[in-house]
Amino acid sequence: MSIQFFHTKSNQVFIMLVFSCLLFSALSAQVENQYSKVNAESEFSKLDSNNNGVLEVKEINQIWKLIRKHDTDNNKELTLEEFSNFEIPHLKTKGDINLNLKYKTTKEEGLYLDIYYPSEKTADKKYPIMLYTHGGGWFNGSKENIVKQPMEESFLEFVEQGFAVVSINYRLTRHKSVLMRDCVIDAMDALRYLSKNSEDLQLDADQVYVMGDSAGGHIAQMITLADPAKFKGDKALFGNPYKVIAGISWYGPSDFTIKALFKTDDTTKNPDRFSSRITKKESNPSKIEAMYKEMSPIFYLSKNSPPLFMMAADNDTTIPVAHAYHMKKHADSIGAKVDMFIVKNAGHNWRKAGGDIDPTLEQITNKTVDFMLKYK
Repeated sequence: MSIQFFHTKSNQVFIMLVFSCLLFSALSAQVENQYSKVNAESEFSKLDSNNNGVLEVKEINQIWKLIRKHDTDNNKELTLEEFSNFEIPHLKTKGDINLNLKYKTTKEEGLYLDIYYPSEKTADKKYPIMLYTHGGGWFNGSKENIVKQPMEESFLEFVEQGFAVVSINYRLTRHKSVLMRDCVIDAMDALRYLSKNSEDLQLDADQVYVMGDSAGGHIAQMITLADPAKFKGDKALFGNPYKVIAGISWYGPSDFTIKALFKTDDTTKNPDRFSSRITKKESNPSKIEAMYKEMSPIFYLSKNSPPLFMMAADNDTTIPVAHAYHMKKHADSIGAKVDMFIVKNAGHNWRKAGGDIDPTLEQITNKTVDFMLKYK
């Protein structure tokens, strides 16, 4: 009798465990279903700029490394069937999303942006713009970087806080014809596009916030501080106004005119290592000097500039922490609104460098979001 009772009890426990697993799976699926869906056919159509029924490398070159494994016949183009096997990287939000809007066509490539709306979106409201400019040394990367750590958590929280998050592509300096200046112009043109189409897109171009990491941190500083009238881009977009309220730079450079700011303990890294991305083949010393200055955010800072938050890592050997101190010192001398925070035991991308990073990534995210909310 006792043995039978034991077996009966075991069966009951087993059944309960199975039921619990099924219930958990069902709840997980329900949560997953709450996220906005991405339609592969629709996205394929947006990216197929020449409407020839396949996606060629030149049409998707910024995400080719992510997607090329689905090119099963290795012909450097994707059919809709092949593309459908690719899960397009995007923020998992519960609000409306609008991926791969082409904001500009250049001789090098078409440029796209993604928009993530708050979950409580209403038809009669415009939403403040939270622009993300990705890193990658002005040479690599894409708007899809937004889903990577350490960026993702901040932007998921910005969506929850009522911002319309916009992640953009810009031309990269790996093209022979593209300078760092073009990266900045493209980012400004993205905002001009959003301004031009603000009614249809339900965006408030008078409430622009911008954040970037590394090279994107530099671009974010430029957008926050520089006069867009000095960076004319697409004629069809130029003149559409926008207003930047505040900006955040995660480990972005502030000044290219002082080579010492780029010196690190890593002797393999040339302090002038980004020069070709600013000047390319220019050889005139006076023109080079002017180009360095033009790409240095610190020269656009004034006491009337929008608030800027410089966050940097104390052991960063890619963009040394000296850039943040340099910007903060100048800001204090002229009465400009620049806050600074240094993350300890950290390298580029908040990687551990000398111990556990201090504060934690969660606390860094909170500081980032809190800064923007002060000005929302």
